[in-house]
Amino acid sequence: MKICRLRSLLSLAKFNSQTFPSTTAARTFSSTNHHLQVIDVYTGPNGLLHGGKLIRPWLLIDSSTIDPQTSRNLSATISNYILKEKKGDSERPVKLDAPVSGSIIAAEAGTLTFMVGGSEEAFLTAKPLFLSMGKSTIYCGGEGSGSAAKICNNLALAVSMLGISEALALGQSLGVSATTLTNIFNCSSARCWSSDAYNPVPGLMEGVPSSKDYNGGFASKLMAKDLNLAVESAKLAGCKYPLTSQAQKIYTELCNGGHDSKDFSCAFRHFYSGMDEPHDN
Repeated sequence: MKICRLRSLLSLAKFNSQTFPSTTAARTFSSTNHHLQVIDVYTGPNGLLHGGKLIRPWLLIDSSTIDPQTSRNLSATISNYILKEKKGDSERPVKLDAPVSGSIIAAEAGTLTFMVGGSEEAFLTAKPLFLSMGKSTIYCGGEGSGSAAKICNNLALAVSMLGISEALALGQSLGVSATTLTNIFNCSSARCWSSDAYNPVPGLMEGVPSSKDYNGGFASKLMAKDLNLAVESAKLAGCKYPLTSQAQKIYTELCNGGHDSKDFSCAFRHFYSGMDEPHDN
């Protein structure tokens, strides 16, 4: 079975098993980075659903970032199975799609955000588990809505990071330091997470990937993958997506240039040619 990315996050997360008793625990928690891997985890030769139509886990939680339709299809497949032991009045298992925001840094701090789609009753049952690992959990609607929300979140994140990086690099070229511009952004209308909590300029902020040669954090290849999902979702929905398309091209270029494992904030240095700037406290 493929190694699940979220399992490494769960080992870092501040998890208190006492908040989620075993009698109500979700029995399976999975996360991968590609829809084919996700399908294999469930229906492959060593998958969770392999071995007949009877299944023991009554609640399966998938924190993969995949397209909403794949998530809905998996929920439908799982609903065709029968529980070995009834859960209350229910004879069939259920699945929640519950992708996270925050990556490694938030997992270490216990501040993950879960975006959850599926049965609201199952969501309320699993909520203590989510809150034992994160600061917030938001119910988004029916099957696939958690996956849809994650795609939209990461689209907005990519565009905001590129916008901040472009503005800071332009400012440096025009003779205004990134330090000065960051101070302006963070007390004005340009303020956003990419400027005040995850600044892409090396030397400006401690504890973020830009201060570690863009190591750690959220890899550019994962952002490129999520933008691919956003483009395909926009096409299916008949929505315009000019910013999504441009962001997709930039992150694809970064990956092709050998920066696929670097944090997505590396666009400041490796796409916009922005300069390091030691912070003067």
